[in-house]
Amino acid sequence: MNIADLILRQGHDAAPAVLDGNRLLTYRELRKQVATAAKVLLARGHAKGDRIGIFAENSPFFIISYLGIIRAGLVAVPFQTDAAPETFLKIVTDAGIQDLFVSDRLVNRVRTWRQTAGLTLLSAASLANAGDSLAVPLPEITSESDLAALMFTSGSTGSPKGVMVSHRNIECNSRDIISYLELTSRDRVLVVLPFHYCFGASLLHTHLMAGGSVVLNNSFKLYPETVLQEMQQKECTGFAGVPSTYQILLRKSRFRELSFPALRWFQQAGGKLPDPQIAEILAAFPEIRYYLMYGQTEGTARLSYLPPEHLADKLGSIGRGLPSTRLEVVKPDGKPVTSGSAETGEIVAEGDNITLGYWNDPVETAKYFRNRKLHTGDIARVDEDGFIYVVEREREMIKSGGNRVSSKEVENVIAKMPQVVEVAVIGAPHELLGEAIKAFIVPVPGSTLTTPEVKEHCRKYLPAFKVPEEVRLLNHMPHNGAGKILKPRLLEMITASSRDHHRQPAATTGSKAG
Repeated sequence: MNIADLILRQGHDAAPAVLDGNRLLTYRELRKQVATAAKVLLARGHAKGDRIGIFAENSPFFIISYLGIIRAGLVAVPFQTDAAPETFLKIVTDAGIQDLFVSDRLVNRVRTWRQTAGLTLLSAASLANAGDSLAVPLPEITSESDLAALMFTSGSTGSPKGVMVSHRNIECNSRDIISYLELTSRDRVLVVLPFHYCFGASLLHTHLMAGGSVVLNNSFKLYPETVLQEMQQKECTGFAGVPSTYQILLRKSRFRELSFPALRWFQQAGGKLPDPQIAEILAAFPEIRYYLMYGQTEGTARLSYLPPEHLADKLGSIGRGLPSTRLEVVKPDGKPVTSGSAETGEIVAEGDNITLGYWNDPVETAKYFRNRKLHTGDIARVDEDGFIYVVEREREMIKSGGNRVSSKEVENVIAKMPQVVEVAVIGAPHELLGEAIKAFIVPVPGSTLTTPEVKEHCRKYLPAFKVPEEVRLLNHMPHNGAGKILKPRLLEMITASSRDHHRQPAATTGSKAG
């Protein structure tokens, strides 16, 4: 079955589907406009499987375009709206995109790339002027093999890759998430995560499939306080974010001082929020359920979750696999690690939410997708109750002076300091050590935090070989469009400094390194 039809089936005609500022879009209006978008695309001669781009901020226009593309049997390709021209053009070429839905706010930016890319731009006006006279048959969908979307990864660890997401992938993962969150038509989520990111897209899929609603807010980065106000005013039942989302709320807003009577859950994924900051949220909002989740774009969105009732005794765990996802932690010989031991292995996932591989990239597909299983590259252990604990992403493990150091462990220690908003720890090339531990910190505005204080704090909780060799205080941490920290950018700062150690990157560095 076409997943767009399934997503739009549940909501009552007059019920709110999308709230964007003062605008409200009912399910009746959304269904009608999605049908129009699908017919417009098919009337343009597109055939099942053609890739159609979307270059738009979170908006009703994005949602209509996205679901319209999928309903037409075509493949939606959402773009990160701050993508560099070369990245944009590479994706257009790789995916073979000819038509691009573009929002009015961003059309001038894309227009400069249009001729080079050979694109036809489709705007809100092109949908509004289509009328109701189009009569184009919709193609039949094979949900297991037909693609609904190409979700390009952020490229935080290299060139972006298009993850092939089928209709069945979205259905399976959405049903699992709806089940464990117990979503109903009464649920309303405040969305600050971009829809081009799989976590943001999953909020759209799940809430509409449950007949609930999504509240769009694009001002979080600049005005986090207004997001909290809207969460109160719109009586949102849920809020979702990546680690930086919650770190900003904890350190740069009145988050902990406010009350949210309608709110019943938080979702957090997209990386590991340090345990001390999770504890802060739990202490401030003991009545709100906190769902810590683990996933990858290659798994559609979610692979596991930690039930809120286990946060006290299993803090630090990613939980266990979703109902439709089998998670194993296996050693290099393919055998599972022993539960309750110190053995570590790679997390391997299997289920109908595991996507079909990477677009036009058989080498990378063969590396991570083997025997219908996703090899995540994440290293973990399993406790005696079957709960999984990520030790480190293998590519983020620091090898310093013959020791293996978990960047996550060092980040957790530094995050205990109340003056810290965000922290990222990386390994940088070093002549003697192989890699030296470097810590980057964004302090609370107005803080007097110094790099010697950070090092002294680390010495209290870590052995000497895990204490950062260098600490840098930044005004801003580099993030991708989904809010994840771009560690390769931090490594570039180190590389630039090594070329000229007298020059600090003035635009980002808040004080001299220690």
